[in-house]
Amino acid sequence: MKLLIQGNNIDVTESIHDYVEEKLEKAVKHFQNLATKVDVHLSVARNSRISNKHKAEVTVYANGTVIRAQEHSENLYASIDLVSDKITRQLRKYKERNLAKKTHTTEKTTDVVEEKPVDGSLISDREPELPTEVVRMKYFAMPPMSIENALEQLQLVDHDFYMFANEQTGEINVIYQRNHGGFGVIQPRAAHTEE
Repeated sequence: MKLLIQGNNIDVTESIHDYVEEKLEKAVKHFQNLATKVDVHLSVARNSRISNKHKAEVTVYANGTVIRAQEHSENLYASIDLVSDKITRQLRKYKERNLAKKTHTTEKTTDVVEEKPVDGSLISDREPELPTEVVRMKYFAMPPMSIENALEQLQLVDHDFYMFANEQTGEINVIYQRNHGGFGVIQPRAAHTEE
């Protein structure tokens, strides 16, 4: 298992590194065959009005699935403890779901994306530039999946929403947690034109 630890507004000292390594090795000990890479991001907010300044984020890459957790607290070591417990629960849930399926029908993300050379220039004669409002761009493969599988993925990534390719329609959908409980799905609808 490959472990990468990064810090933002904090120096990752040897004692912090060792503590993270110890906690996460315990957390993923029973899931060594699943986890290929673990990214840890530790940060401290500089804003004095924020009470839980210390944040620990962990992303585990497991057989083409991303499992993510984050925790905030007043102490960095407490945040690391909380996030390692949370990632252990999520890995256990992921493993139990996969064992419950008798046949392994899901495809790995790396198997779905087909590499093709780009024909011509994507930007023509324009200079490449990003809009000033965009802070970060993410690119990821989107294998077709059912709404039920997308819901499982949403629960594993610890976000409020998850974007996926609907296997029934082939369209991009978004599943999200509703403020008043439950989940919702956003699906595109053909534009209505008046004649």
